[in-house]
Amino acid sequence: MGETPNNSKKMMWTTLATMAFSIVWSFGNVVNGFIYFDGTKVIFSWIIIFLLFFIPYALMVGELGSVFKDSEGGVASWVNATIGPKWAYYAGWTFWAVHVVYISSKGTGGLRGMAWGIFGNTNWYDSLPTAWTQLATLVVFLFFCWVASRGIPVIKTLSTIAGTSMFIMSILFIIMMFAAPMINPHANFYTINWNWQNFMPDFNTKYFTSLSILVFAVGGAEKISPYVNKLKNPSKNFPKAMLGLAGMVMISAILGTIALALMFDPKTVNGNLNEYISNGPYIAFQKLGEYYGVGGLFLYIYAWCNVIGQFSALVISIDAPLRMLLGGKEAKDFIPKKLLKVNKHGAYINGIWMIVILSGGIIALQAIMPDAQAVMAQLVKLNSIVMPMRYLWVFIAYLALRKQHEKFHTGLENYQMTKHQWLAYTAGVWGLAVTIACCLMGMYSNDPFTLCLNIATPVVLLLLGLIMPTIRRREEAKAK
Repeated sequence: MGETPNNSKKMMWTTLATMAFSIVWSFGNVVNGFIYFDGTKVIFSWIIIFLLFFIPYALMVGELGSVFKDSEGGVASWVNATIGPKWAYYAGWTFWAVHVVYISSKGTGGLRGMAWGIFGNTNWYDSLPTAWTQLATLVVFLFFCWVASRGIPVIKTLSTIAGTSMFIMSILFIIMMFAAPMINPHANFYTINWNWQNFMPDFNTKYFTSLSILVFAVGGAEKISPYVNKLKNPSKNFPKAMLGLAGMVMISAILGTIALALMFDPKTVNGNLNEYISNGPYIAFQKLGEYYGVGGLFLYIYAWCNVIGQFSALVISIDAPLRMLLGGKEAKDFIPKKLLKVNKHGAYINGIWMIVILSGGIIALQAIMPDAQAVMAQLVKLNSIVMPMRYLWVFIAYLALRKQHEKFHTGLENYQMTKHQWLAYTAGVWGLAVTIACCLMGMYSNDPFTLCLNIATPVVLLLLGLIMPTIRRREEAKAK
């Protein structure tokens, strides 16, 4: 029998897996792993993270997506269905709150990309006093807050173009780097030592306090959950897409690490950690251009794609998570009414002001850092501590789903990661424990200011989320 017209328009699971890969994964994840975990020694850690965290996490997302395939609200909808509206508000708040740090890092990343795109290096930019670079970052941030308040649609188009081009360049980098020794055999490549010791990590303080970098890198699969009902046979094909995503991410991480090992000596990287955290991807594309005899061509293409990507991500991260929080039916009963105010362009104007205060405060605080590279390195680590907090709600929703499995798994069409309840509970608790442990360990720093910022940021955001329903109750009591 032929397919129905409606079914013929549905996505293949391979299409969704590829789309998820472009959303979840980036070249920066490969570079950060290489930098923080001593080159090829990260491969062991990537494999462990994939097997013990990412694949179970992706399969749990698959089960949640399969059961709630008609829900387009993502994690907050799952929590609402399994636990209730107040918990759904907390899930929505967490998803929004983690973007506060992310937003403050996008302006910094965009300006650094512009320096590479204009000068071909960041010597001048990094020589400026930190107060100047942070002032410039604040101006850029405030400008894009204004853009978000005007509801300008062109940004979404730019984001799609930039995201696609960055994704293509990340894949091309790996292919071209493996081809480079054959095309230019006399270039300066490093020889990879394939013995066991070169791939076995050193289990020290640096290792455990950096694990949040890897957890941060592999999360985000829940973002594509709204596309479940756009698949052919979603109950079977969404889990396939998740496993396909896991396979592509694993291959990209391992091959990307080997490609970088041909370029960089881990000892040199460790001696200039902030330099490589801030500029690693740019230096990699610069070297790739030298191997192919095209000078800085690849660097400039990457830099300007990154500028567009960083600034468009800045606007979307100001706008989209705020709309999900304030526009979602799960949260409206717990948010103060003043935050729900919409301007004539349809933007949540008071919500944007809240972002100005919180993200702007982080940008201003970092003016005391020694230089722009230190700011970038600090933001990368802070993001890795705060961003995984949103994954906690995936595991909470999954545990709540399995507790009520008789209510939700009513038909054979719903996919289940496992039929064994004890294994499902173990996987959910394990994911929850690993995420919390990595976030807490990631907070450690030798620098007192960084340590305080790493602890204070999630605490302040959490307390703010707890206060909001109290303010709303007082508003309603006053109105009565």
